[in-house]
Amino acid sequence: MLKRSSKGIKKINIKKKTTIKDIANVLNISAAAVSKALHDDSRISAKTKKAVKQVAKNLNYQPNHLASALRSGKSNLVGVIVPRTNSNFFSSVIQSMEEVLNKEGYNIIITQSNESYKKECDSIDTLLFTQVDGIIASMANETVDLKHFEKVKSKGIPLILFDRGENDLNVDYIGINDYQSSHMIVEHLVKQGCKRIAHIGGFKRTRIFNNRIKGYIDALKKHQLPLDDELLIESSLTIKEGRKKMAELLQLKHRPDAVYVAGDYAALGALQVMNEQNINMPNDIALVGFGNEPFTAMVTPSITSIEQHSTDIGKQAAKTFLAYTEKTNIKQKLNKIILDAELVVRDSSKKEQ
Repeated sequence: MLKRSSKGIKKINIKKKTTIKDIANVLNISAAAVSKALHDDSRISAKTKKAVKQVAKNLNYQPNHLASALRSGKSNLVGVIVPRTNSNFFSSVIQSMEEVLNKEGYNIIITQSNESYKKECDSIDTLLFTQVDGIIASMANETVDLKHFEKVKSKGIPLILFDRGENDLNVDYIGINDYQSSHMIVEHLVKQGCKRIAHIGGFKRTRIFNNRIKGYIDALKKHQLPLDDELLIESSLTIKEGRKKMAELLQLKHRPDAVYVAGDYAALGALQVMNEQNINMPNDIALVGFGNEPFTAMVTPSITSIEQHSTDIGKQAAKTFLAYTEKTNIKQKLNKIILDAELVVRDSSKKEQ
């Protein structure tokens, strides 16, 4: 490369990446011998191994993991796809997953879809190109077409879904009982004397949110409470959407006396609107969220929410992947692990009896 200076033009040497051949040239041995030495092959003497590793260090040699994975068929990498990383639930799942996998010699590559179907497809392609040994994923809100996940299965790569997954894929799945969770929430609100319970849910096309909606509907029927279409709302469950949908509910002629929101971020938006309009929670309107994000205990009033046991989900997802790495590399029985959820009752829904 040439660079112009006040003294004219001078040549700048750009250091290229060190290869196995560079190490071989320094030591006057074959590239094959260098490769074997770097992999502690028993056919290479201890003296040669020591010399090779010292030269590799001096030349700042970085192994090409992709090439190694292509040769060996094993990268010791696991791809993880989450809708977003700024959620305590997903970050906690990732942390516990990583702890288990690291102990077994695996590292993880984290990608986030930001709830985008296209980004999720791109992530799958990137992870497959990187030769990951498995993929653990939670689906984006936009995902309906499952072809990109079918591609993973067709290549014989272990695919484990957690939190959000579709039964049609017939793959391993770890999550909580979303249907039961909705029942638990409605039961709690009924015990607080609530009779007109609204639900700001996710999109029905996503299995977990569909199950939460079904649980909500069936629990209302159980307690002989009316199912009013204007009280059942689908949304993307962001803070902004929570604010918008809560404002719409407050415009109704007959307001709800309780609102069950299928995600804590949207519940936070709903709480902001009610605080701004000086609505007494829980006496005027009770509020329940979902996910038990840390902020639910810090806001005023604190938000009742469902604990999803993220640590257990992460550990189980990692262990499910590791089952594929055992001697036969074939895991005959699919894991369908459904954990019981827990309702953490706080000020937003607990009325004085």
